[in-house]
Amino acid sequence: MSEAKVIINELLVDIFNRILAIEGEELRKAGVSLSMNEVHVLEAISLSDEPNMTNIATKLGITVSSATTSINTLVQKGFVRRYTDENDRRKVLIALENPAKKVLKLHDFYHQKMIDSIFEDLKVEEDEVLIASLKKVASYFKKQQ
Repeated sequence: MSEAKVIINELLVDIFNRILAIEGEELRKAGVSLSMNEVHVLEAISLSDEPNMTNIATKLGITVSSATTSINTLVQKGFVRRYTDENDRRKVLIALENPAKKVLKLHDFYHQKMIDSIFEDLKVEEDEVLIASLKKVASYFKKQQ
């Protein structure tokens, strides 16, 4: 592997791991006892137009059975609930409970703080090359999923 590829690999892995670790620590400080995986499941539910198991699993890039396991845990913890669609009783949808909404507000606040800090410290808005490169990296990973 070329030196550039080794460096890019190390940077991507390091950035990913640090973001998750810092994010998890910030949420723990705020009293959130959920794992980052569970928080991201809540986020997928909130972003889904029709929050059923298939759509949630697709948003997360995981199997439906993995999504079901995560949802079951979140139901037991009181963060989400299942309900049937009024128009089609065969559809089981997932709704966020108030504790989940509070967690997502904290999660969003952390992300906003992180991005604000990056813009402040690195003057990112002035660097079109970096933004274009990050868009390409994000696009690549979306295609891989």
